[in-house]
Amino acid sequence: MTNIIEATPFGATSTSDEVLSGINLKGKRILVTGVSAGLGVETARSLVAHSAQVVGAARDLKKATAATEQVRNDAAANGGSLELVELDLANLKSVRACADALLAKRQPFDVVIANAGVMATPFGHTADGFETQFGTNHLGHFVLVNRITSLLRDGGRLINLSSAGHRYSNVDLNDPNFERTPYEPFVAYGRSKTANILFVVAFDRRHRDRGVRAAAVHPGGIQTELGRYAEPGRIEKVIEEINRQLAAQGKGPFQWKTIPQGAATSVWAAAVAQADQIGGQYCENCHVAEIVPDDTPITAVSEGVRRYALDAKSAEALWKKSEELVGESF
Repeated sequence: MTNIIEATPFGATSTSDEVLSGINLKGKRILVTGVSAGLGVETARSLVAHSAQVVGAARDLKKATAATEQVRNDAAANGGSLELVELDLANLKSVRACADALLAKRQPFDVVIANAGVMATPFGHTADGFETQFGTNHLGHFVLVNRITSLLRDGGRLINLSSAGHRYSNVDLNDPNFERTPYEPFVAYGRSKTANILFVVAFDRRHRDRGVRAAAVHPGGIQTELGRYAEPGRIEKVIEEINRQLAAQGKGPFQWKTIPQGAATSVWAAAVAQADQIGGQYCENCHVAEIVPDDTPITAVSEGVRRYALDAKSAEALWKKSEELVGESF
């Protein structure tokens, strides 16, 4: 069984500006996390360039202010706006403070783009004692999004950035902090990225009755700060293996995406795609992904989503476990 994929005029090489061409986002208020570098900055820039009001969240506001100079220029030129708020996803005290500040303003959002994240970090823990990647990439956003869900307008959207890296591992709800499992950076990354997908499956089910839909997106392979923790040569070895498999299939070598190409699927899912098309789904290259068998090789071409990442029972189990871990019910 495969998903029915509706054709779109966009694909792997489309840029964020191409996807939003002709789209007027005036009056739309959008929260984007991780606006201090890379995809977050470009996502914010393309949205304000089409007149959106963007609230950008970042751990380091000084870094974010410097990184978003062009965002502010594009906002001023196109009737958009950018406001920065402090958010450290690796510290639930900071997450709750950010959510409380947003709630106090009582200004609704049309879209939340949970863009921030870390990849392949050395073994460590967040301020609350969670394994760094699961705690930052999943639990931080889980608390933030659920706390501010009342601000999402009817018909709004949640867009979670996941990754083809979800293929490295399903979630392990019996040992989320690697207390009994040998730590491997990309396995931990895979768990957190699978969690990002399962979160939207459960969130979409809870909120679609009022038209709020949720989708996960894979931006593609992009050279950003995200790879800064990976051990030297690791990513190169993965690319070599992908290229061997591509060559065996008679295809050309792997191509890195530019940052504007990487942000395209985020803004497509946020503002262009049909809500019913993307609700509860995993998207890539500006379309809903095909389901691929769970035993597909990890380093195979990064297209498609593993079935375990869309499993409704797993999504509910993750939701319950996440509530237990953070000590809050949503």
